[in-house]
Amino acid sequence: MATINENYLKLPGSYLFAEIARKVAKFKTDNPSANVIRLGIGDVTRPLPPSIIAAMHQAVDEMSNEATFRGYGPEQGYPFLIQKIIDTDYIPRGIHLDADEVFVSDGSKSDVGNIQEIFGLNNTVAITDPVYPVYLDTNVMAGRTADLGANGRFGNVVYLSCNAENNFIPALPAAKVDLIYLCMPNNPTGTTLTKKQLKVWVDYAREQDAVILYDAAYEAYIQEPDIPHSIYEIEGAKEVAIEFRSFSKNAGFTGTRCAFTVVPKAVTALTASGRRQPLNPLWNRRQTTKFNGVPYIVQKGAEAVYTAAGQHQIKELIGYYMANAKVIRDGLLSIGLTVFGGVNAPYIWLKTPQGMDSWAFFDKLLTEAHLVGTPGSGFGPSGEGYFRLTAFGNQENTREAIERIKTRLKV
Repeated sequence: MATINENYLKLPGSYLFAEIARKVAKFKTDNPSANVIRLGIGDVTRPLPPSIIAAMHQAVDEMSNEATFRGYGPEQGYPFLIQKIIDTDYIPRGIHLDADEVFVSDGSKSDVGNIQEIFGLNNTVAITDPVYPVYLDTNVMAGRTADLGANGRFGNVVYLSCNAENNFIPALPAAKVDLIYLCMPNNPTGTTLTKKQLKVWVDYAREQDAVILYDAAYEAYIQEPDIPHSIYEIEGAKEVAIEFRSFSKNAGFTGTRCAFTVVPKAVTALTASGRRQPLNPLWNRRQTTKFNGVPYIVQKGAEAVYTAAGQHQIKELIGYYMANAKVIRDGLLSIGLTVFGGVNAPYIWLKTPQGMDSWAFFDKLLTEAHLVGTPGSGFGPSGEGYFRLTAFGNQENTREAIERIKTRLKV
C-alpha cells in the first residue's frame, strides 16, 4: 500500500494566498456589483518593457528556423545571460563571481523552496518572523520541523521576531542554528538592514559555521545608499551565503518566470563524518536531475534587461511602483495609522487600528472599502496585529484604494 509524506499534514489547511482568494471569491459572489481592488498578492500589473518583448519576438523567430532552433539548453542557464548577470549586477559592486556559481531558474520561489533539499534533516532552521511562507512550509514538508504548536509556531524552528519594538532588526538567535533565512528588502514588512546590520549576521554565520539563505528578490527597489543590494557586499559572505534573485518584480517576469541563484564555491557544509563539502556541486546535481532549464525565449528576454534600453525601462517600471508605494504610505500616515516599509521596497506594513486582529481587519477592509490586502498573521505569529499592502497595482486603482480607506473605513 502506498503511504503519504505525513509532514504535509503538519501544515495549516491551506496556503495563505489560497485562503485569501477563497474569501474574496465568496465576497464577490455575495456582492456581484462590488468593484474589488487588490493590493494583496505581490503580483505585478505593468506589461513587460518593450526591449524585453522585442528580444522575445526575435527569439521566437529563431525557433522557427532550423539553423537557429534551440532544443534543450544548459540546466544552469545560457552563458549569454549568466555573463550579463555577473557583469551588471555584481562586478560594479566589487563582487567577483565565476560563471558556474550562477544558476538561472524559473523563479526565486522555486529556488528558496528547493534549496533545503541539499541539506540534512537534522539542521536547525532560523527564520525571521513574520516571514515569506515558502521558507517555513518547505522545511515542514521535508520533515525538518516538529508539529505546529498552540502558539502558532512549529517545533524545532527558531523564530526571529521582527516588529516595531525591535525596529524590525532580528536579534541573533540564543541557541545555535544551522540554516538562516533572511529576506532583504523584507517581504512582508518592506524593511531592510544596513550593511553594518547585515555584517552582524555574516559574522555570526562564519563563527557558528551556519549558512545564510539570502532572498534578495526586491533589491532593485532599494533607494537609500547604505542598504546592500547583495549580501556579497559584506566581507566574508561568499563563504557562508547563498543568494536568490528574480526578474519577476524588477522586470515584470511573474508570468514569464526567470530568476537566478548564486551558490559560491566557497560555501560549505559538513557531511555526517565531518568532511567539509562545497554546496555548489550539490545544487548543480539537484538542478541537472530535476530541472531542464528556463526556455531560451525567456532567457533572451532576461538578457534584454541588461541592455541600455532595458535598464532604463526597468528603472521606469520600478519608479512607477515606488510612486504607488508613496501614495499608500503617505495616505495611511495622513489618517494616523502606523506604517513601515514603502521606502526601499514595494510593500507597506501597517499596524492594524485599535489593536484589531489581522484577519478581522482583512474582513473590515474588504466589506467596508472593497479592498484586498494580506493579514500579517499569515506570515507568522509576530505578524499578528499587522497588515500588508502592495504597490503593484496600477496608479489609478492605488489612488482610489487610498481614497476609499480615507472615506469609507471606520477606524
